[in-house]
Amino acid sequence: MPSETQQRPRQPRPAGKRQPPGRSPAKGQAARTGSRPPQRRRKKKKPFPYQTVILGLVLLVLLGIAANLTNFGQVGKLGRLHVPLWVDKQILHETAGGRPGTKLDGVKDIAIHYVANPGSTAQNNHDYFDQPETQVSAHFVVGLEGEVIQCIPLDEVSYATNDRNKDTISIEVCHPDETGQFNQETYDSLVKLTAWLCDNCGISRKDVIRHYDVTGKPCPLYFVDHPDAWEQFLKDVKKY
Repeated sequence: MPSETQQRPRQPRPAGKRQPPGRSPAKGQAARTGSRPPQRRRKKKKPFPYQTVILGLVLLVLLGIAANLTNFGQVGKLGRLHVPLWVDKQILHETAGGRPGTKLDGVKDIAIHYVANPGSTAQNNHDYFDQPETQVSAHFVVGLEGEVIQCIPLDEVSYATNDRNKDTISIEVCHPDETGQFNQETYDSLVKLTAWLCDNCGISRKDVIRHYDVTGKPCPLYFVDHPDAWEQFLKDVKKY
């Protein structure tokens, strides 16, 4: 028997070298040992968010319905609104070409015009609107002496502001000469009427525009040629 001091023979090492901890086997060694390198996983395509799209469309429809109901309520209010005593109510006949009888979609702006007929009165312009062959009109006409005539009900369309007829209240203004400048009486009544409409029709004073702002047509002429006069008018309406 071998003595206790004799060393036991070493056992042969198994094939393959040990790798230091934390290191992966080399490519060649992985092939020899039969292991495979990790495969990259393909990212799954996210399904198209049909539910989100449908929900968005439903919300748009609901918002449209709410807007229409709001406009309907506004137009209904305008139909019941009584103009002040200083307004001469002379509604055009239903046979007048300038009164289609169509209801407004709502009111977004008040549009200021000039009659482009120097020296004509508010009554002259009203009577011109009140003809079967006339295809033009306005809700109000402001005259040379400051008189105000209502021609179209506040909840109906007038023929004055082109593609904005459906959602504007229009005011035609008389002037003494070709410059289109309004005299003081006319100007004061225009400021008064515009401010009253803003306060009673749910229109911001920021939503007072010129016909020019819709079509580029020089109307009202003096306010187009003199932007500073237009800005002063807006200030006067704001502080009225």
